[in-house]
Amino acid sequence: MKLTTQLLAATALVGASAASAVELEVTHWWTSGGEAAAVSKFADAWNATGNTWVDGAIAGSGGTARPIIISRILGGDPMAATQLNHGRQAEELIEAGLMLDLTDVAEAGGWTDIVNPAALLDSCTLDGRIYCVPVNIHSAQWMWLSHDAFENAGIDVPADWNAFVAAAPALRDAGVLPLAMGQQGWQQNLAFGAITIAVAGLGPWREVTVNKNADVAAGPEYAAVFEAVANARELARGSDVQDWNQATNMVITASAGAQLMGDWAQGEFSVAGLVEGQDYSCLPGLGLNAILDTGGDAFYFPVNDDPEITAAQKELAALLISPEVQVSFNLAKGSLPVRGDIDMAAANGCMQKGLEILADGGVLPSGDQSLSADTQLQIEDLMAQFWSSDMPADEAQAKYASIIASAD
Repeated sequence: MKLTTQLLAATALVGASAASAVELEVTHWWTSGGEAAAVSKFADAWNATGNTWVDGAIAGSGGTARPIIISRILGGDPMAATQLNHGRQAEELIEAGLMLDLTDVAEAGGWTDIVNPAALLDSCTLDGRIYCVPVNIHSAQWMWLSHDAFENAGIDVPADWNAFVAAAPALRDAGVLPLAMGQQGWQQNLAFGAITIAVAGLGPWREVTVNKNADVAAGPEYAAVFEAVANARELARGSDVQDWNQATNMVITASAGAQLMGDWAQGEFSVAGLVEGQDYSCLPGLGLNAILDTGGDAFYFPVNDDPEITAAQKELAALLISPEVQVSFNLAKGSLPVRGDIDMAAANGCMQKGLEILADGGVLPSGDQSLSADTQLQIEDLMAQFWSSDMPADEAQAKYASIIASAD
């Protein structure tokens, strides 16, 4: 009854715009096959209301899209809605009064009761007001493994990162690249973060990423991490693709044994028709630490001067977090829903693993929630240099500790 009441209240609040069709331009960077299939669930749901979703896909990663999105908003040419990661990316835009306050929509929809974990909504909140709607939980700490690649090499599919490293020579001998890696700093930084959780564990990671403890970043736990990352760099030698989904395709086609990538890779396996547990395996926490971060995507709604557009923006915000749309979108995306009150029985094995970890409380904040965009960019630049060169592990660690020392 409570859920029904909340949905009716949300509908009453934002339903005024339904009387006349409204076109909303929505920008995002979901352009791979799996991502396009997922974002179409949002578009179809919005179009079904009689309104029109004007798709503003921006090719490339978030690192490519975010400057374009921000430039348009600052330049007075805002879209109606835009994907960003919930966290600190929009702080300055909110402080400048350029983002729509969604607190009334959130209160009508009971978001504080349904969003799980609560940190997701906290990351949309500034000075007690809510400025974005979280739509999924994306975690970065996953390893994806091709069954055919290991079968062709005559070895078992590894159960964790250490077993994978031990199996790498056999993959090389069979003509299979051990580790697929796109040549972009954000991907290399993602791999660094995943290896950190697996090798150093949650305690040191939290000290560095959340508490900005440069001494720990320069200490022995992180020395072991950088040695492991240097080893991973060697396992990825010969991976000459750029985009993350191209690296995922190397695993799908068994030209590479594994990839370190977020759970959004699952959408690519789904589009390719592969079956989890039969054609590929997924290892959260790289099979060593059953911990996932609670990063992900959220939609923000730039302020505009048209009351009709504003009403439609609020209607779309409520729709994106509605139960049916949460299920359809996240099943296609490979991400976990932000609602803790919906049935995800149709989720595949990888998603079920993530849901179990989430239910057990094995979550941590993402880097986007803990570090500023500037600090994240500095780390990505360092990782791009490290992975594309022969920079010694201790030199990279020293540079990283220096970044953490001045992190905000």
